[in-house]
Amino acid sequence: MKELEPLLVGDCLGSLRMLSTGSANTCVTSPPYYGLRDYGVAGQIGLEETPAAYVARLVAVFAEVHRVLRDDGTLWLNLGDSYAGGGGGNYNKTGKTRANGCQVSNVRNRDEWLLAAGVKPKELIGIPWRVAFALQDFGWYLRQEIIWHKPNPMPESVTDRCTKAHEHIFLLSKSPRYYFDHEAIKEPVASSTIARLSQPTLKSQSGSNRVPGKTNGNMKAVGNRETRNRRSVWSVATKPFKGAHFATYPDTLIEPCILAGAPVGGTVLDPFMGSGTTAVVAERLGRQWVGCELNPTYADMALDRIAAARAKA
Repeated sequence: MKELEPLLVGDCLGSLRMLSTGSANTCVTSPPYYGLRDYGVAGQIGLEETPAAYVARLVAVFAEVHRVLRDDGTLWLNLGDSYAGGGGGNYNKTGKTRANGCQVSNVRNRDEWLLAAGVKPKELIGIPWRVAFALQDFGWYLRQEIIWHKPNPMPESVTDRCTKAHEHIFLLSKSPRYYFDHEAIKEPVASSTIARLSQPTLKSQSGSNRVPGKTNGNMKAVGNRETRNRRSVWSVATKPFKGAHFATYPDTLIEPCILAGAPVGGTVLDPFMGSGTTAVVAERLGRQWVGCELNPTYADMALDRIAAARAKA
C-alpha cells in the first residue's frame, strides 16, 4: 500500500473520526450505489439487505462529514437509483450487474428482501430521495437537487419505461447561510439572447413575445451580461476511466461543486475516494483534499492517478 497523508485507507466511518472538527470546506462524493456491485472488501456499503439499512449507514457516515465540515460547509452528494429485480435496473435475479457485468455475490435474495421492505418487483426504489430526506431529518439543509443529464446513457433493453439518462446531485449545507461562490460557476448566456438584448427597442426584440411590448422576466434577469447563474440541469457525458472496473464520475461534473464549495486553498473532503477523481480535480483547481477509501487496491489506483496528474501539472 502506497502512502500519502491525505488519503486514509480503511472504513470511512472510522477514518472520518480521525479528522478534526471543522477542518474541511466542502464534501464532494459519490457513495457506492445500492445493490450495484460487490467491491470485494468486508464492511463495504451498498449490499445491505434493505434500502432502510443502506440509508441508515449513509446517514451515519454523513453525520461524521457534518462534524468535519466548517459551519459554512456544504455537501455535494451524487447518487444513482436502483430498481427491484425484474425491472431492468442495476441488477437482475442472477446477481449480475447490467451496468458493468460484475458479479454481486449476495443479491440472490435481494428481491425477497425488497419485497419484505415494501418494494414491489420492477419498482424504482427511490434511493437518492430516501437518502436526501434522511439527511434532512438528521439536520442537514437540503438546498437543491441538481440533475446530471447523461447525453450518452447506458443502453437498456426495456420497453415499458424510458431509458435512464440522469442521476442526482444533492446540495446540502450545515447552516442556512453557507459558502457558495456562484460567480465561479456562472454559465454562458445563449448567443440568441445576447443578440435580442442588444436590439435598441423593446419592439424590435423579436422572439421575446411572452409579454407583448415588454422584456420578459428571463431577459431582465440576464440584462446585458454574457453569463448567467448556473442552471440545475448539468449535461455531462460519462467517461470511462482506464484501469477502473467501476463507475467514476467525470472531472467536469464535479468541477462546479469544488469551485462553488471551497475557496482556493480550501479543503475538499471525499469519504468514498474510489479512483481519486475528487482529489485530482481539487488539486487542479488549487484546493487541498482529504479522502477515505476502504479498498487498498483502489487506494493505490487513486494515488497512482494523483501522482500522474501532478507530473503533468
